[in-house]
Amino acid sequence: MYDYLVVGAGLAGSTLAERLASQLGATVLVIDKRPHVAGNTYDPVGEDGLRYHKYGPHVFHTNAPHVVAYLSAFTRWRPYEHRVLSRVGDELLPIPINRTTINRLYGLQLDSPGVARFLAARAEPAERINNSEQMILARVGRELYETFFRGYTRKQWGVDPAALDASVCGRIPTRTDDDDRYFGDAFQAMPADGFAAMVGRMLDHPRIEVVTGIDFATAADRARFDRVIYTGPIDEYFGFAFGRLPYRSLRFELETRDRAWAQPVGCVNEPSADVPYTRTTEYKHLTGQQHPKTILSREYPADEGDPYYPIPRPDNRELYRKYARLAAAQRNVTFVGRLAEYKYFNMDQVVASALAAFDDLARTAAVAS
Repeated sequence: MYDYLVVGAGLAGSTLAERLASQLGATVLVIDKRPHVAGNTYDPVGEDGLRYHKYGPHVFHTNAPHVVAYLSAFTRWRPYEHRVLSRVGDELLPIPINRTTINRLYGLQLDSPGVARFLAARAEPAERINNSEQMILARVGRELYETFFRGYTRKQWGVDPAALDASVCGRIPTRTDDDDRYFGDAFQAMPADGFAAMVGRMLDHPRIEVVTGIDFATAADRARFDRVIYTGPIDEYFGFAFGRLPYRSLRFELETRDRAWAQPVGCVNEPSADVPYTRTTEYKHLTGQQHPKTILSREYPADEGDPYYPIPRPDNRELYRKYARLAAAQRNVTFVGRLAEYKYFNMDQVVASALAAFDDLARTAAVAS
């Protein structure tokens, strides 16, 4: 008998399992259908000694001090500021768009106020921003939208930016200075020993048992558990009663090269529609490894496969609300995480959501006692 069954050993499930065991003294069984913990942040070391992110690049960044404080109990940190270049013809230009991007693309020598005026002259303001295309056009205008965003977004999401919520491209800033960091958060760092090691420490508790390679349908003997924490796809939990929620999946093509470095930054984007993949990641930038070889990963978005990204569109959000109403009616089941909440969460947001869910569970337990 266990007090809790946690379905999914990613960041959401592991955070809740650790809190329940260490703070409430609960016994917890954590299961995952994959043969490992850490979910999509899993970062093994291959036979050649190179660490890579099996499910695509994960870069930790946050403005939430309580998330940093929580995770710091399970890892040391290595400072890392992520940088991305976008291939335009024979050039690799900084993305998000900044002063360097504009000056190199157009052969100019603008200062920051000049860049602001340049962008303002090309912007196409909309009275109301309803989608990602309008969001980008309102910031940088049509030419830069076509150069950097439209092709990339169509490949990544399988639809035109005009069909996506404004929040998708709204996550990407536009700068008038030379700041070439992809993220602007106050805290930017990577777990010194990797994400899998961090999650492993979170789950290393005498009241937590972890079983991998088993799915929820196999383990769902509800009589054995007082409560279930579910972090998988919410539509799958309810047997796709209202139809399937759309997700984007990814396929990765790995290549090891017999050289120390292959590209100047962690990720190189490919916005051209003529290139079938969206980006190439060189993981040594992210992991900080010193190694005579390097490993690259090319990323191919797909409709089929493991669900990675909920697709933010109004009709999908409405379908999710139907499942959310079913979820709200479930006694003793908590739905948390990117797939269970159908939200395009960053890693810190996943942990914050799990910590908030734990606070709710702790209050319920206090009232019950």
